[in-house]
Parts: sequence; C-alpha cells; structure tokens
Amino acid sequence: MESSGQGFEAATGDGLDAPDVSGASAARRAAEVRTAYEGLLQIRRLVNGQAGAAVPAPWEVRRLPHAVALALEAAGIAPSALDAEGRRMRTGYRVAAGAKPGRVEVTWPGPPGGGAAEEEQERLKACAAVLERLGWVCLLYRGARRRRFLEVEPPR
Repeated sequence: MESSGQGFEAATGDGLDAPDVSGASAARRAAEVRTAYEGLLQIRRLVNGQAGAAVPAPWEVRRLPHAVALALEAAGIAPSALDAEGRRMRTGYRVAAGAKPGRVEVTWPGPPGGGAAEEEQERLKACAAVLERLGWVCLLYRGARRRRFLEVEPPR
C-alpha cells in the first residue's frame, strides 16, 4: 500500500509491501479505496453531464497514473509491491507513465520465478476490461523480452 502522508494515494504497484494487509488494516484500506472511487465517479457525473461516469473527467486525464491505478484497485485487482530493498515481492498490476505523454503503461510484474509472465496476458486483459468500461482506450502490446503491457490513454 502506498501513502505519501498527504491523503489518499492509489496503489501503483511500486509501493512497499505492507506487512499487515489483513484485519483492520485491510478493511481501512478497502474503505479508503471505495470512498476515493465513489468520489471519482461523482466528479465524472458532475463534470461530464450526459456522458456521466462513462467518460474520464479532466482531473483524471491530468493525473492519469493515479486515476488508472484507482480504477484497478477499486475493481479488486491486486497491485504488485516491493520490499524495503526495492525487490518485487508480490505479483500484480503496475501503473507507470507511458513512453508518450498522455498515456500510461500497465504491466503485470512479480517476483522472479513467481509465474507473472505466464499469467500476464490474461491479467492484463482483465485490467483492460475494467478500464474500457470506464471509457479508457486500451491496447495490448508485446514489448522488451516478449513481455506484454497495456497502453492506456483517454478517448480522443
């Protein structure tokens, strides 16, 4: 779980693996995610008028990695995580700035030998399904070392 100490931050997959992700801590995080996501949908309805919640709001486009990570986390898809030394400890989504401005890339990394590469196509397609329902444009590519990634951008 990621937190900058300045309010809610969606899990991008590059945060530290929290030692206690069960019990009260997990319930608190789930409530934070639910509240943030409901707020995002309300902003969409207010800003987008007739298009409502089916089109990203300008705020989301300006904070694209945050908005995409929030949508994935709210959908119950687990983020990847790092340990204190920066090693990948958990398999899940990772959201990072894309190669081109106005885009993000979603990857499916995991610890070495953890099987992330074998499941990445299926998992990234599930991520795309969540994001496309929310109006994002998603394209699945094969990149370096034949690893797949999802490129996400706002509709044009």
